[in-house]
Amino acid sequence: MEYLYVAVWVVLYAVLAVLGLPLAARLFRYVPGRGPGFALPLSLLVLTLVAHWVGQFSFGFGTVVVAVAVLLLLSAATAFDPAALRERRLALASGLDVDRRAVTDTAVVFLAAFAFLVAVRAVDPAVHAGGGEKFLDFGLLKALLRADALPPEDFWFAGEGVKYYYGGHLLTVLLAMLTDTPARFAYNLSLAGFYAMLVTAAFDLAGSIASARGGARRPAGLLSAFFVGLASNLVTGGRVALAVLPESLQRPLAGLIAAETTQYSPDELLAGTDSFSYWTASRVIEGTINEFPFFAWLNGDLHGHMMGTPFLLLGAALAFAYFRTPQSERPLRRTLLFVALPALGGLQLVLDTWSFPSLFGVAALAVVFAPARPETLLPDRVASAVRYSEDDSLLSAQFGRLVVAVGLVAAAGVLGAALGAPFLLAGASGREVALLAPADRSGLGALLLVHGAFVVGFAAYLLSRLVEGDTWLLAASVVGVALVAVGQGMAAVALILPLLVFGWVALAFDRDVGFETVLVVAGAGLVLLVEFIYVNEQAGPLRMNTVFKTYIQVWVLWATALGPALTLLLARPLPTRLRCAVSATDGGTETDADPNAARSSLVRASEATTATARTLALGLTLCLVVSTSFYAPLALDSHFEETGEPTLDATQFAETYHPEEAKAIAWLDEKPGRPTLLSAPGTYQYPSAESGSYPYPPGRYSWNSNPASALTGIPTVAGWGHEIGYRGFDTYIQRVEQVDAAFTDDAALVDVLREYDVRYIWVGPAERERYGETSVGDVSGVSVAYQTETVTIYEVDHDELPGDDGS
Repeated sequence: MEYLYVAVWVVLYAVLAVLGLPLAARLFRYVPGRGPGFALPLSLLVLTLVAHWVGQFSFGFGTVVVAVAVLLLLSAATAFDPAALRERRLALASGLDVDRRAVTDTAVVFLAAFAFLVAVRAVDPAVHAGGGEKFLDFGLLKALLRADALPPEDFWFAGEGVKYYYGGHLLTVLLAMLTDTPARFAYNLSLAGFYAMLVTAAFDLAGSIASARGGARRPAGLLSAFFVGLASNLVTGGRVALAVLPESLQRPLAGLIAAETTQYSPDELLAGTDSFSYWTASRVIEGTINEFPFFAWLNGDLHGHMMGTPFLLLGAALAFAYFRTPQSERPLRRTLLFVALPALGGLQLVLDTWSFPSLFGVAALAVVFAPARPETLLPDRVASAVRYSEDDSLLSAQFGRLVVAVGLVAAAGVLGAALGAPFLLAGASGREVALLAPADRSGLGALLLVHGAFVVGFAAYLLSRLVEGDTWLLAASVVGVALVAVGQGMAAVALILPLLVFGWVALAFDRDVGFETVLVVAGAGLVLLVEFIYVNEQAGPLRMNTVFKTYIQVWVLWATALGPALTLLLARPLPTRLRCAVSATDGGTETDADPNAARSSLVRASEATTATARTLALGLTLCLVVSTSFYAPLALDSHFEETGEPTLDATQFAETYHPEEAKAIAWLDEKPGRPTLLSAPGTYQYPSAESGSYPYPPGRYSWNSNPASALTGIPTVAGWGHEIGYRGFDTYIQRVEQVDAAFTDDAALVDVLREYDVRYIWVGPAERERYGETSVGDVSGVSVAYQTETVTIYEVDHDELPGDDGS
């Protein structure tokens, strides 16, 4: 029966994509293919943003109906010609022709990616507590399904709204409501949908970028789809390479790599694939997390940093649409910059707050480097005041463009923040930006393992466009800076700054590059940024979370850019000036003894050089694909080992491994509304909040991390210790102490029951381990409501609780 849900969700995705096609065709009018890969994300953007706003007042199935109605109206408004409608006749709006081949290609890619991830999840569908934050993600789904308004009540901090970006979970719940799918199945179907949207978005955007510059759409799209959806960093490929080297080189190289990364011992590296674990490739740079998409989806969290990636690429596609739109199309450029982009920004705040700045950063770069002058978007009076002359130097013109672009995009960002205001005002928790100490920066070897494939690919591509006489001085200067940076312990500056500088120069000088280089510059900027600043928060030591949430964005942007870059490198492997050398000799000169012979010789030399360069480009492409492809088959082989009956039921594991607690959870899950639960906090026990002894992490995720709340969405008074990152140490520990006292002192129990309007008390293995045998059942007004061999659930009758005098 559950596989019927798969078919239903595929049909729903198809319907939403069809509704989004008119929106995509309008917004991507000047983009090859007209953006069919973004039709589904556009529909989901409308649905979720409307539901988020309406949900501030009332949330339920009626909210879904309103959101769908808005989508239908918007789709119809963009699909049909308003003038024809006024004349009482139906006619498609002009310019809405869709590229049927592009639509077919994106549909095939989406279905293949969706089916692949469904198969992966069917083998290990559990929202188990280990190896990630699945309890958090599933709990958010259940809390949203119980909510009557947004934000939902925090299931680990009763009485307070969620202080976490829950937009992707809201989107999942909307789809679950539309298909009447239980959360235990919607979890895995949504994971597959987000993965398929990401791979399809990369395929479509990469193909469009290549096609816009005369490249091959499908090869570029497929390369980017591979690098986004299946490729890994160079850790696994490096292990395989070590194994085939002569023994005399193996241990010295293993020792060098181990010293650079500090995450692996030489013996672990030399073990090759025998010691392979899917997990370790995501922990390369010391003190950080370095995920790539395939690892993230294989691990199976339904987390904001993953769900935000298709919409980050939607933002990049909107920036590309602006980049391609002629200067004469001022209304469309204004729509892209001040309507579509802010709407996406408003959603992205709730979906993945970390990528909100990146969204507008890519847009700013697009405005800077687009052929259309940015000041033409301003009112004429303002535009005349900031307009620069074509006679100005390139540096002055670039600076002028940059200033105007930043101002325009900042205004769009303010609009986006306004659309995300309900979350910013009620849900977002405070953070502060801090400077990173030099000792905590990344090492060169670790950076190469994480980013090496991209750096090599982009370096070859940019050099093929810039190896000309007037750029050697710049190249020498950048190399000099890189050498100094290595000496000063700034490995990222040495490795990444050249990409940023050469990419910027190639765009500014119009050196046969396009929007793919905008994405290269954007990714390089993000990598450099987190080497100097980080967000200081409780979610991890130092910059762990900052690198974690930023590097996934870098991967997605760079992987999308690498497909068209390699495709165009294969098509045009030589610099522009060298390719034009033959045409410059047309007719020879009067002093040539034999101008035709000279030209023939030049043609032969040019053809031979081009053939050699193309062979090298092909070899580079194959090396990059092969070196990043070892991880996926090894991880999948391990993943599909010793599998049971396939299922998409995310909670079936509880019935298998914790049957008695699962019965109690199922009984509790049937209770309507949001009755407050009292259970042991999912963290260590502390004598006092003033002790200052609280270490990070607050206890590893385990089955005892409040499973009753996480699997039902029913709020508990104090749940898992990750709440410190949202509430602060003192606020959270105060509740922990209240709960601890409640389980050990009857008077304190009564106070907690009243203060938090507790309806049920959960006493299971975690509570007995933490408190021993409790006397909560001896308190007047507290009686057994449900019991299994390992769990007792007490129900509280507040009218029968003892008074202040104990009576």
